[in-house]
Amino acid sequence: MRADALRRTVAAAAVAVLLAAGGCTTGGAAKDTDGTSGADRAGARSGTMRGITLPSWYRTDYDSPAADRYLRGIRATGARWVTFTPTWYQNRVTDTSPHTTEETASDTSLRHIVGRAHGLGLKVMIKPHIDLPGDEDRADIRPRDRAAWFTSYRRFITHYADLAADTRTEQLAVGTELAGVSGDTAAWAGVVRAVRDHYDGPLTYAANYDEYRKIHFWKDLDLIGIDAYWPLSARPTDDPARLRRAWAPIRDELAAYARGQNRRILFTEAGYVSQRGATTAPYSWTVSRRPAPAEQAAAYRALLDSFTGRRWWAGVCWWMWDDWPDSGETPVKLAYTPRGKPAERVLREKWGAS
Repeated sequence: MRADALRRTVAAAAVAVLLAAGGCTTGGAAKDTDGTSGADRAGARSGTMRGITLPSWYRTDYDSPAADRYLRGIRATGARWVTFTPTWYQNRVTDTSPHTTEETASDTSLRHIVGRAHGLGLKVMIKPHIDLPGDEDRADIRPRDRAAWFTSYRRFITHYADLAADTRTEQLAVGTELAGVSGDTAAWAGVVRAVRDHYDGPLTYAANYDEYRKIHFWKDLDLIGIDAYWPLSARPTDDPARLRRAWAPIRDELAAYARGQNRRILFTEAGYVSQRGATTAPYSWTVSRRPAPAEQAAAYRALLDSFTGRRWWAGVCWWMWDDWPDSGETPVKLAYTPRGKPAERVLREKWGAS
């Protein structure tokens, strides 16, 4: 048996045992509850991911003097994980080769910030992205030559697999929201095999909330990853109870899916702008121009109440901590960041920050 195949077999067996026992690839067991304070205590013990994403928009962002301050702020919420998102770009949806730009975090800066995070006691997930110019959606990528695109993609992702291995990064995502190509199961199985030749840690893929059921290579990965931007309300609300009711059928669907796939589910992203109507379209940066920090906080509370302590749930990595100085296109008072808002207080309460 090839070494990578052996690793996949061992990893799959370990995940199956952990799932049966209520465990997690990032920690121990947690008892199912109904989202009470007992659930929060169980979730805190379980080792499920308590994470926040710190994205990069420029090659030197992760070298910024603000980096240490941001990482300390993330840790102060009670977070134990941070996600970094080096991003390559392609000019058109039909292109066959993504490439670096000035907006791609340099390898030096990424290595630097992983070391800084580890120095502060934070675990790291690297979640590389492929993006398009302007407001185009990466889910629309449909290369004219898929074989050529996947060849380029393997070079891209194994580059970060090597970096993750070198920096002892604890987890890696092999892709993010690539719905236009994520149905190519055999090609993705090849991507995962290539990554495992370079990196031994747990792997996931970050599927959009309307994409995850179309993924047929979960068996090759250690965790099901979902970017959890489900609309929860037809109109703006800051009522956590109402939002918990909206989560209930989604939660039941996800629990069944996790059992069927024999994998735990990680929310590789979840987030809400602090704008009126954020819960109606969590995926949008521009729901309105009216600040609504209470609605954002209610959404944070409802998600954590609804999922913390569920043994099939592997945790959440919130999008996002903050923009870098002078780089934000959305005013802080309207942006996804919970920093300095009631949503941060919710995180500190739920994650047991001192």
